[in-house]
Amino acid sequence: MSFVRTYTKPKVFGITVLAALVLGALAGYLAKSAGLKWLATTLSEIGGAFTSLLQFTVIPLVFTAIVVGITSLRRLGSTKAARLGGKTLLWFAITSFIASVIGLALASIFQPGRGVQVTPAESVLKKLADRPGGSWSTLLDTLIPSNLFSAFTEGEVLQVVFVSILVGFAAYALGERAEPFVRLTRSVFDIIQKIVGWIVLLAPIGVFGLIGNAFATYGNSFVRPLFSLIAVVYAGSLLVLFVVYPILLRTVGKVSPVTFFAKAWTAIQFAFVSRSSGATLPLSRQTAANLGVDNDYASFAVPLGTTTKMDGCAAVYPAVATIFIANLFGVQLGAWQYVAIVAVAVFGALATAGTTGWYTMLTLTLGAVNLPPEAIAAGVAVVYAIDPILDMVRTATNVAGQITVPVVVARTENLIDDDILNAPSTPPLLNPTHHEPVPA
Repeated sequence: MSFVRTYTKPKVFGITVLAALVLGALAGYLAKSAGLKWLATTLSEIGGAFTSLLQFTVIPLVFTAIVVGITSLRRLGSTKAARLGGKTLLWFAITSFIASVIGLALASIFQPGRGVQVTPAESVLKKLADRPGGSWSTLLDTLIPSNLFSAFTEGEVLQVVFVSILVGFAAYALGERAEPFVRLTRSVFDIIQKIVGWIVLLAPIGVFGLIGNAFATYGNSFVRPLFSLIAVVYAGSLLVLFVVYPILLRTVGKVSPVTFFAKAWTAIQFAFVSRSSGATLPLSRQTAANLGVDNDYASFAVPLGTTTKMDGCAAVYPAVATIFIANLFGVQLGAWQYVAIVAVAVFGALATAGTTGWYTMLTLTLGAVNLPPEAIAAGVAVVYAIDPILDMVRTATNVAGQITVPVVVARTENLIDDDILNAPSTPPLLNPTHHEPVPA
């Protein structure tokens, strides 16, 4: 689910971005084939300006997202709510772990992005040279900043992640005494998200310049990497949707996958078309109830999942896109960096403050593998060009997971009514009761 949905009509915006992608590719191809240096330069300047706008949001977004995510874990209240909430979050983490491993495995096998190596700006090349990956000693050497502020002023994203985790858990431990700081951080996070939303409105212009510059530089050879990214993201998401979830439903939830998809298909279809977990929430909530999940628990778990249970956006996609972007920049990822990718996906499943949108999670993941802000911004800007295509299957996977986990947890807590579960399928919007979800 992307930020754009909050700021403009998704269908119109998606069409505009795709049109910019096509026009940018045509302009870039024309610039290369006809030798129009002025056009190539113009495309490069447009793309560079958009990348710079994204770049300056990276550091504050990473810090505030992590701190807000950790401190939000205090929201679980009573003993029963804590047990249900804890078990729900645990299954969120387990499925996110599985989804991210699937994404990593497919991306490691098919290597999307390999074959065309983007030549970064000199500043990016220098920072990439300063970040040799592949060993645990490298991770430890680059993890701890010399002082609290140098990580922020020097754009050391991995160090910002380290500081953010320390600060987040310190604020969590202090409880009420840290509440003023937590409120401030949450406000800053909201402000950064708003700024990102404004920047994203410029995405059609940025995509036009970025893709145009890519085609002006590399010609038709840039088409294959983009399609390879789409293919691997779809393959990973569909494996999670049609293999992982059915196995969990059958083995743990004791629910027939046929019954599940018969009742959940309307919500999954709507998610695919709308590209919005939030817009699908009423359908998801009623689908869980139609599957026999206790209404009170469904009213807690499904809205919680809507903000944090995103196996498509926050697990499969960041894993695949990180390897894609690393391949574009010619960066060889090491063992610890693969571990970091999975760890960020699991963190996203535990952060209950809506920090798991694809932009935030991809930015966190790229930072965790120690790419500099310039490379992060450039990579994110490139993948944004095809985001509407990717977002459909990501959101469908998200919503399926947001229904699957409550069913699994409800079964383990004896909170499923098998009579309702086995009743004939009812389209969620036609059910006469419980249309509107109760806030978590």
